[in-house]
Amino acid sequence: MIEIKSITKRFPSITALDNVSLHIKEKEFFGLLGPNGAGKSTLMNLLIGYLDADEGEIFVDKEKVTRSSLNVRKKIGLVPQSIALYDDVSAYENLQIFGSLYGIKKNLLRAVIAENLNRVQLYERRKEIVKNFSGGMKRRLNIAASLLHNPKVLLCDEPTVGVDPQSRNAIFDYLLKLNEEGKTIIYTTHYMEEAERLCSRLAIIDFGKIISAGSVSELLKLLPYEQTILISKNKATAGKLDLFKLFGTLINEQENYELKPDSGIKLSGFFKALEDNNIDYGSIDINRPTLEALFLHLTGRRLRD
Repeated sequence: MIEIKSITKRFPSITALDNVSLHIKEKEFFGLLGPNGAGKSTLMNLLIGYLDADEGEIFVDKEKVTRSSLNVRKKIGLVPQSIALYDDVSAYENLQIFGSLYGIKKNLLRAVIAENLNRVQLYERRKEIVKNFSGGMKRRLNIAASLLHNPKVLLCDEPTVGVDPQSRNAIFDYLLKLNEEGKTIIYTTHYMEEAERLCSRLAIIDFGKIISAGSVSELLKLLPYEQTILISKNKATAGKLDLFKLFGTLINEQENYELKPDSGIKLSGFFKALEDNNIDYGSIDINRPTLEALFLHLTGRRLRD
């Protein structure tokens, strides 16, 4: 469905994307996970044809994407990171404006607007002025606007920024439903929990480069350990750092110690050492590998640094 081939995009002070290549399948929910400034939004702007690449090519449904390729844009909907709505008119009037820009005929547009307002649970609020909406309501209306022309591909550029948990969950459920119905979705985020919940496959991006790509389970296999062990900082554990280091790499975090077990280390041996040193199991918490741990392993820094 989407082919991104050796894309490079430079700005005067930075190379935002550096030889990026990705293949995204039809009906896939694909994530771009990386910190702010990694190049996610730049890639979205290239996909929609807002920017041209300095090098490389992008194809959507076998059509090349450029700033002048208007036909391919009809196949794409964009939910931008910044809310793109007219504050001083109603929700319904906003969708009328966007529908006219898409060239939807008036006799069809009324039904399309009603359908999309219902799907984002805003039909009963359709006559209200948008500036009175909450952040979550505006985000949902932005999604409705991006779907009026029934695009094959939906680009979501961090669509939950500034949204309360209830609205965030509503957005997640709606996007998953759209994907089940056949929409190809590309979703950018710097929240690992969003990527894990939503995406069937994802790419980790940093400093304009794709570091790795695959399903969450495939990516987590790149970690050299199967789990991490969090050790509480208390009187019982404070003097036992050399003991913990026998079992792997110990990192001094703000609230606890994080132990990354060496390959081949058995937890039974670790717990026996705890018993021998009168350290209560309540001081220990075993965590499964996370995308943030993988990002730290691959880049040497945390996802939100």
